[in-house]
Amino acid sequence: MSTTVIVVIDGFGVGAMPDAGALRPGDLTADTCGHVLDHCRASLGRPLRLPALGALGLGLVHPHPDLARRTSRPVAVGRAALGYPGADTFAGHQTMMGADFSRVTVAPLGGHLDEVSGALKSAGHLVEPLRGQPILLVDGAVLVHDNLEADPGINWNASARLDDMSFDRIVSIARTVRAVAPVARVIAVGGHADGALATYVRDGDGGTVGLDTPATGFYRNGGLQVRHLGADLDHTGQLPDIAARAGLPVTLVGKAADILACEAAVRRPAVATAEVLEHTLTAVQGGRGGQGGLVVANVQESDLAGHQQDTGRYGSVLEQVDVGLTELMGLLTAPGDRLIVTADHGNDPTIGHAYHTREYVPVLIHRPDAAGIELLPDAATLADVGATAAAALGLDVAALTTGATLLGRGHGAP
Repeated sequence: MSTTVIVVIDGFGVGAMPDAGALRPGDLTADTCGHVLDHCRASLGRPLRLPALGALGLGLVHPHPDLARRTSRPVAVGRAALGYPGADTFAGHQTMMGADFSRVTVAPLGGHLDEVSGALKSAGHLVEPLRGQPILLVDGAVLVHDNLEADPGINWNASARLDDMSFDRIVSIARTVRAVAPVARVIAVGGHADGALATYVRDGDGGTVGLDTPATGFYRNGGLQVRHLGADLDHTGQLPDIAARAGLPVTLVGKAADILACEAAVRRPAVATAEVLEHTLTAVQGGRGGQGGLVVANVQESDLAGHQQDTGRYGSVLEQVDVGLTELMGLLTAPGDRLIVTADHGNDPTIGHAYHTREYVPVLIHRPDAAGIELLPDAATLADVGATAAAALGLDVAALTTGATLLGRGHGAP
């Protein structure tokens, strides 16, 4: 049995999509990959060490002086448009796994305060607006607010300091909000802040108001806990469920364990990149016993570095991921094995804001049994990545809600 591993480098875009400037005109210059490479060369005095990404053909998708322009490996390489509005991790992963997420409901919290407040009060919570703003303060500790890190109105957060409330209670409040929320995600967030959360509230784009989570210190102070509560979807038409029903082992690693649905999956949640890579390698090594299967792993720290506008940290995460990719390629050597490296959106740390950026993402496919290099046309949607993985596993691609395999649609390298 073959093994297919999808590694999602969260927020790793390779250049702005044509509509990237619809909300923020400056985003038309977004290029997470190129700008991180440029900045790190200038600050380190050397290029980033990315031999595995080079061997996988990143330099063919995104030509750059610091990336190998050739590869001897029989890879298939291309890039994908997102296939959903905005630039969002939850929508990106759901689309990649085969869901039709082309119509995400956009709803700033300010237009739904009565419904949300009523649901929370009915559940026995004390609810009051924060300083007359469209933010709810729940039980004196949890802020329910617009998410300021994705495009306006796509996600809401329920955030609190873990010094003030347990994460289980934060999640319980988030679930109550989720029951009446029309948006893609309600995200429960707990962490250790540098001060009172109310001091980090600011205006966002599109009339939103929320917590500036990177500014709170949640991402750098350790102990961060996050739970993603997604909108109802027909998960039976997504890759993990289809693979599990076919009897294949399914392992979800990192943020993928939080946001993808599959009752039969082994879940290995983690934020630290080293831990994500360790879980991924362990899952592949376990599959070498003859069962094969599907592994979907999300590297979150690249996205966190983008939100923090910390280009140096972003580069360091890429180098760490590259070492892990080398190890994965060394394990995935059997006929039919596949390693697919991609992303869910961009997050350019040099763009001047802490939002995601709407960019194409790389699609780099390691296929040890292939005869040569295949240059793929641009995919219209991330769903094609999931469909390609399904085909590699011998699954029925038509069982996915949406998506078509990419392999066989390209041409050889010149």
